[in-house]
Amino acid sequence: MGNSLIGQKAPDFTLPKSNGGSLSLSDLDGQWKVIFFYARDGSPTCKRGCLTFKEQYDLFQSLTPPVQIIGISQDSVKDHEIFKNKLNLPFDILSDQDRVVTESYGVPLFLGKFPAKSSFVIGPDRTIHHCYDWLFRPRKHVAKILNSLSQISKGGDIK
Repeated sequence: MGNSLIGQKAPDFTLPKSNGGSLSLSDLDGQWKVIFFYARDGSPTCKRGCLTFKEQYDLFQSLTPPVQIIGISQDSVKDHEIFKNKLNLPFDILSDQDRVVTESYGVPLFLGKFPAKSSFVIGPDRTIHHCYDWLFRPRKHVAKILNSLSQISKGGDIK
């Protein structure tokens, strides 16, 4: 998985957003961010993962400085738009239909067809600080990410 990327610069990318336009990772340089890759809009575990990030979104935003959340899957922009609106997600979800970005982060396919679910905590200089796999426990997964950010900040500003 992407653990080999810890300490390295996160690969830059530009992908289409669910609500039109595109987002590049470099657009968020200077900010902390969490990028999470998930398998499919609407699948039970992926839906729960997105909803858990939504439930904790205010906590991510309350950190100093706020942490940006970005979801990425192979679904189409149109599917993302429907999914994002249905769940009222407050963060961007991006379409990586050809898995180019997903593969650049080392997120595998299980049994050759089931996309893994992985997250990356990325610093303002685009250094990858943490990488997590979250096959079946999205709530614990988001809690681990928040704990990591808390450890990095050590009670003060995230550096």
